[in-house]
Amino acid sequence: MDDQNLKDQQREAADNKMIEDAFNEVLKIYLASRHRRKVDIINKAFNFARQAHKGVRRLSGEPYIMHPIAVARIAVEEMGLGSTSICAALLHDVVEDTDYTVEDISNIFGERIAHIVDGLTKISGGIFGDRASAQAENFKKLLLTMSDDIRVILIKICDRLHNMRTLASQPANKQYKIAGETMYIYAPLANRLGLNKIKTELEDLSFKYEHPDEYNYIKNKLADTQAQRDTLFAKFTGPIREALDRMGIQYELKARMKSPYSIWNKMQNKHVTFEEIYDILAVRIIYTPKVRSEEINECFKIYVAISQIYKSHPDRLRDWVNHPKANGYQALHVTLMSKQGKWIEVQIRSDHMDEVAEQGFAAHWKYKEGEIGDNENVDDDSELNNWLSTIKEILDDPQPDAMDFLDTIKLNLFASEIFVFTPKGEIKTMPAGCTALDFAFQIHTFLGSHCIGAKVNHKLVPLSHHLQSGDQVEILSSKSQHVQPSWINFVSTAKAKQKVMAILRRDNRETQKKGEQILDDWLKKNELEMTTPVLNKLCEFHDMQKHEDLFLAIGRRTILLGDKDVEELLEKKKNESTSSWLKKYVPFFGHSEKKDSKKNNFFIVGEGFNKKKPVIINEENISQFIFPACCHAIPGDDILGYIDNKNRIEIHRRDCTVANKLKAAYGKRILDAKWDMHQVMFFDATIEIRGIDRKRMLHDVSEVISDKLDVNIHKMTIESNEGIFDGQIEIRVHDRNEVKTIMGELRKIEDIKEVLQIL
Repeated sequence: MDDQNLKDQQREAADNKMIEDAFNEVLKIYLASRHRRKVDIINKAFNFARQAHKGVRRLSGEPYIMHPIAVARIAVEEMGLGSTSICAALLHDVVEDTDYTVEDISNIFGERIAHIVDGLTKISGGIFGDRASAQAENFKKLLLTMSDDIRVILIKICDRLHNMRTLASQPANKQYKIAGETMYIYAPLANRLGLNKIKTELEDLSFKYEHPDEYNYIKNKLADTQAQRDTLFAKFTGPIREALDRMGIQYELKARMKSPYSIWNKMQNKHVTFEEIYDILAVRIIYTPKVRSEEINECFKIYVAISQIYKSHPDRLRDWVNHPKANGYQALHVTLMSKQGKWIEVQIRSDHMDEVAEQGFAAHWKYKEGEIGDNENVDDDSELNNWLSTIKEILDDPQPDAMDFLDTIKLNLFASEIFVFTPKGEIKTMPAGCTALDFAFQIHTFLGSHCIGAKVNHKLVPLSHHLQSGDQVEILSSKSQHVQPSWINFVSTAKAKQKVMAILRRDNRETQKKGEQILDDWLKKNELEMTTPVLNKLCEFHDMQKHEDLFLAIGRRTILLGDKDVEELLEKKKNESTSSWLKKYVPFFGHSEKKDSKKNNFFIVGEGFNKKKPVIINEENISQFIFPACCHAIPGDDILGYIDNKNRIEIHRRDCTVANKLKAAYGKRILDAKWDMHQVMFFDATIEIRGIDRKRMLHDVSEVISDKLDVNIHKMTIESNEGIFDGQIEIRVHDRNEVKTIMGELRKIEDIKEVLQIL
């Protein structure tokens, strides 16, 4: 027993030393910054949090307080935030995980710290209905508080970054949920706030846990080709160094490596191999201007000097210096042709621009007049404030569906910008891909809802016209115009989509009420009551997703209730002879019966189901799972499971766009899934080939697939035009590895230039 006590005491002493060292490191970094020295309140917050979390450990085994300390360190070291943020970071889990309340925090640390901590505290899951998404609601709360104080989201991103760095201790289903949510929400958020370094790390960590094999493959490839890049960098930058030295500029040259995630993303989107990605290396010139007011002029002087050494690409000059991105990013990007015959991107930025590029809006505050006080405000960052007010508008209008809400927010986070001019010459920043109607809503909701067309560069265009950077736009409106349902198909900005949907929902509510009344009268007439099971059965019978859709369809008279509905509800046995007679003439009659008999085969998740264990898919049980058409998962793909509303399990590829939304909205329903197939069953796969047309090309292709690899060709279409052919081959394979083997063999055929995997 004494031995045990001694061990416990030693462990406690080691823990205390580790905690003290970690906290002192945070203080050291804070004292070295330009912030006002407010050590007392930080010490107070640390001691309070340490006491509150005493005796609690993380899954990794370390004391829980190490997590808030790590979050505070990221806030001060990687974002440059001050004492208020450090205190909030130290206290961010106290209200959620202990008995202390927001009121306690407010009494001890003041209103502002309490407000941030409240924004970071998750709402308990019990208050949501079955269909509601606790994740989306918590995200909504976070955004609501963020629109009052941006530090809420900055600390949340610090919290998420530390959770991602320590994700290895979590079970696989939790890893997919957290990684998916990070990729879908937090990485775009970090990007939108200009936190480029953090965004890249969040993406890479998500990628590492969702696709470990691909991640390791790219890391190894990068390591193998490092020496080549070093040589290219040295040869390319030699003449640039000489030119900058002659100009007497104080500068630093850095090699920028494309991150594993962005390499993999490009490989997926462009259907190319690692070797075919040419922009892995970029060069950064970071200069310190002699006079701060000459910062922009100096940037262009450097551009002129280096474009005299190397020829620049005429279409690839990006001037973010005079037109900063909405997240504050400034730099001059130019693509130059190296002597080795490779295009290399050069990014020219000042020391200030570089700091803003890496630390985002947090770095802006450092450059405000004077020392940073306790008031880390962002009032003069108009771009950020515009964005925050748009998010406020989205939140003001309640979104019934979690997925719609997340989509709407994402529209606002991801879009790259274009610059559009009003008739008076004012410049407006709009998301790329926006239409004239988006622009109308951006100016004013009234103008958008009464818009009939637009003049772009003095030419009349329809509402759906896509705007380009530099367009001058005049909106034409009429009081007799009203919002049309078709508008939802061509608005792309969050604000416009939100407003159009809100107006349409308002119109639909009347129709829904009417439909509900018709249904209620019809049910009473047939001596039935309007209960949830009855509505669910009718929704299923008419292929409707929600009760509201059913009411709407009845209100619009697109569904007419009759005897078949009564039969479905009372589950009467249909007369066999009638049904066979009807089936003869009505092909889809009785299809719901078939669907029901099939449905019984699906595996249903029961109460004692262990979500931490992976679902194993083999030849015997594959028919018990649903494979949606969105991503066409076949053996060999990285997959996950999702428990749907009927407790059945859907199988998605981990990189599927639908799965990404599900991870972000319904993370608790995500499961780990693994294949255990033995090359017995066949699955469809499609390969696209492109190359130079010649005789015997078709023969060579079919010989490789059918004779050499013994694979069955299901369908093949080839089209030739002016000596170039395009073809699609549908094959039956056992798994994804067979597809890769076939693609490798097809690439060896003479005159085939591109081989892409489509499905």
